[in-house]
Amino acid sequence: MRVLIVEDEMLLAMELESEVEMAGHEVTGLAMSSSQALEQIANEKPDFAFVDIHLMDGPTGIDVGRKLAEADVPYVFVSGNIKKIPEDFAGALGAIEKPYTMNGMKNALAYVSAVVMGDKDGLPPASLVLATEAAAEPGFA
Repeated sequence: MRVLIVEDEMLLAMELESEVEMAGHEVTGLAMSSSQALEQIANEKPDFAFVDIHLMDGPTGIDVGRKLAEADVPYVFVSGNIKKIPEDFAGALGAIEKPYTMNGMKNALAYVSAVVMGDKDGLPPASLVLATEAAAEPGFA
């Protein structure tokens, strides 16, 4: 699976890149701003993306997510405050809340990879809040 990482904290981006590659996937690029992310989406259509909400140019990750959804690229938000995600999740499969553990991220990546490849029967790990679950929570978003 070809994965785009949209994250403005370089250390987190590099850790996530390492985790994605150790799981046998290819990282198509790292983007720290919405303009970098939009350029990468246009030039290297990934199979999947991890998207932080707050990037170098402000809280623009939701706009990046909507562009990914328009391009039919599944993605997951990775954020310190998932309550800032709109009720419709901007087309995301779900969210992983920071701080996360590498084990939690690894489990989420395995689940997402299976879903992207067409296997929708698995159970999501506790580290991944699915968009449908969040919409059912009172007071979410």
